[in-house]
Amino acid sequence: MDTRFNMFDNEIAVKFAKRFANAGLVIHQSPLPASTQELVSLRASQINGCGWCIDMHTKEALAAGETSVRLHLVAAWRESTVFTEAERAALALAEEGTRLADAHQGVSDETWEQVRKHYDDDQIGALVALVALINAANRLAVIVHQRGGSYEVGAFANWSN
Repeated sequence: MDTRFNMFDNEIAVKFAKRFANAGLVIHQSPLPASTQELVSLRASQINGCGWCIDMHTKEALAAGETSVRLHLVAAWRESTVFTEAERAALALAEEGTRLADAHQGVSDETWEQVRKHYDDDQIGALVALVALINAANRLAVIVHQRGGSYEVGAFANWSN
């Protein structure tokens, strides 16, 4: 599978990506824990089969101090013991928010109740925005076949200008 279109070599795509990065900066600067942000981004990316985003969020999480054990178990978080109840609520929201077409109600009341139990309004605002943003990023990368493996930590650190 070859990359169909280089989003980083096109003026319009780069302009969009910079604005996209600005939206991400709002989430990054929110009170939602950084580790939760990376776990949620990784899980949605796994579901959507986005190699580029899996590569990025795995490397960013490792650089921020996340353990390889937890990263390896994200795909099977329900069957593991390494995530907090709050992280489990966030991962459930990520899954249900990513698989909207799989359930008539989208995010279940049970999952929403767990999210409300563990996060305040600002964190929930960031979490909902993050699920929407990572799903959009996954779609961009998957559409153009942006392949994983070449991402370098911090590559987009200066894009939010």
